[in-house]
Amino acid sequence: MEEEYDILGVYVLGLVTAFGGGVVRNLLIGKPVTSLWEQGMYFQIALFAMTLVFLMPAKYIRLWKTWEAFFDAIGLAAFSIQGAIYATNMGHPLSAVIVAAVLTGIGGGMIRDVLAGRKPLVLKDEIYAVWGMLAGAIVGLGWAHNTWQLAIVFVIVVVLRMLSVLNKWKLPKRSLRQNLTGTTEM
Repeated sequence: MEEEYDILGVYVLGLVTAFGGGVVRNLLIGKPVTSLWEQGMYFQIALFAMTLVFLMPAKYIRLWKTWEAFFDAIGLAAFSIQGAIYATNMGHPLSAVIVAAVLTGIGGGMIRDVLAGRKPLVLKDEIYAVWGMLAGAIVGLGWAHNTWQLAIVFVIVVVLRMLSVLNKWKLPKRSLRQNLTGTTEM
């Protein structure tokens, strides 16, 4: 809605955000993509939430922005862990488990940003994907496999994500653009 898409655009981008990472993950780890269609209740919840937000007065949506990073951190943790578990249960190596975790956690948002004509912030500005990689590594190395251990990983990812938002942590980046003095930025 920030980009002023109509209701169909909101639904398409919302569904891509919610399920796009899982589709890409399934393609890469060999899990049938059609298994996503078995998530009927999740689709209904996503459609209900998108409709509710679309109809909500703008002042309430602005209040929501305050909590957005927190709920996004919850989604990142949950989906990254889910992706890692899928890949681990299929017997994939650690590298594939980490990729599955990251794609499940951030893939939908990246696809949404590309479709909306925006540069994905997760690749540019924030420490975000790293926390999904951490969840994937912990699960893939077998350090967390029971419910309590996975809950601890979940909390760790949420806390680290929120700390990175609150403290504006960023990964190092390098630019090839020249600054005013003619030296290369680092």
